Amino acid sequence: MIQINDTYSHTFRFTQAEVVRFAALTGDENPLHLDKDYAATTIFKQPIMHGFLGASVFSKVFGMLFPGEGTIYLKQSMDFLRPMLIETDYEATFEIKEIDSEKHRATVSTSITDKTTGKQVIKGEALVMHPTKL
Repeated sequence: MIQINDTYSHTFRFTQAEVVRFAALTGDENPLHLDKDYAATTIFKQPIMHGFLGASVFSKVFGMLFPGEGTIYLKQSMDFLRPMLIETDYEATFEIKEIDSEKHRATVSTSITDKTTGKQVIKGEALVMHPTKL
């Protein structure tokens, strides 16, 4: 059974090919994500990932790893603090802040940190439900 203050972390990275597939899937083909010449003219100087592609790791972790299969994702707040780059290692961290045992729900802090710089790139909070683990 998951308890308050339990934590989980997951390391991940995305490739340019995955960024291209995400752009095609969502229709967000902003050249900032896809065109290195265009991106070089921006404040970032290089292509950056879609913020929601980076944050999609939250769905993977909740649905498959922590709490895991059977989890229902109810709500997510997010602040995009810094751009995310392709072929960069990131660590997503999760901490159980509150549990409502009667409703089988948990409030979870969510965060993504660049493993190279140690800087947080996304922070937020989720509300999830699991019928047996919460």
